[in-house]
Amino acid sequence: MPLSMNRNVFITCAITGSGSTQDRSPKVPRSPKEIADAAIDAAKAGAAVVHCHVRDPETGVPSRKLEYYREVTDRIRDAEVDVVLNLTAGMGGDMMFGSTEAPLPANPDGTDMIGATARVAHIAECLPEICTLDCGTMNFAEADYVMTNTPGMLRAMGAMMTELGVKPEIEAFDTGHLWFAKQLVEEGVLTSPALVQLCMGVPWGAPNDLNTFMAMVNAVPSDWAWSGFSLGRDQMPYVAAAILAGGNVRVGLEDNLFLEKGVLATNAQLVERSVTIIENMGAKVIDPEEVRAQLGLTKRAPVASRPAC
Repeated sequence: MPLSMNRNVFITCAITGSGSTQDRSPKVPRSPKEIADAAIDAAKAGAAVVHCHVRDPETGVPSRKLEYYREVTDRIRDAEVDVVLNLTAGMGGDMMFGSTEAPLPANPDGTDMIGATARVAHIAECLPEICTLDCGTMNFAEADYVMTNTPGMLRAMGAMMTELGVKPEIEAFDTGHLWFAKQLVEEGVLTSPALVQLCMGVPWGAPNDLNTFMAMVNAVPSDWAWSGFSLGRDQMPYVAAAILAGGNVRVGLEDNLFLEKGVLATNAQLVERSVTIIENMGAKVIDPEEVRAQLGLTKRAPVASRPAC
């Protein structure tokens, strides 16, 4: 296929994620202030979009608390730097089964299953410009953990996001997730052109080899916007791969903790490294306003300053 390099690239920085990385690096932000400060620093370094989860400030364990999302959102919006806000809606679909001989009842220590309305409650409250929609169910690396997103749940959540005027970022961990995303657009649950994040190398989704990556790329409709990333030491090579394949890029501590072997990174440093790669390839890093124009986004005021409903 002919080379279709993207010459106008936006960077998404995934600030902290929901993995158990909080004890592997002191640079992983925990509190709402730390997460917001890291997002602001990433924006100053060149990220047009910041993708945010929240964590318990004391333990660093991933959280769904509305007050944490509200604080992160307002701190970012009150900052003097412009950035497109992207909040996760992936929490609340975690199923941890019991043993292989007695899978039910589910293990309460790792299970967090809630309804569609509860899963998007912080989206309705904070009204980010973008929120994620993990478009399928998948086995993760842990032996008995399943990320659970049924077709019915995705239809319900997608419809709520569309009604709220928040752009879903379809997170696709395998080709079937893209297939269902196209079905959601066909049904009118999501609007076209859609936005996709290709998530490579996450066990046990799409492996991060280039043949699989290009199969994923070729399954994205030509008028949709997309980004791609991979994990760990493959994060920066995938900056180049995504640009060459015509997409945008994602970096950040959610997916990779290191700047180089043995050197722990900050989010801003990972963004700076990706800016260097993009510009050395002859492409331009575009800013938040250009992203809004491209994706049809509406910038929102801080929660505290919006009129009461």
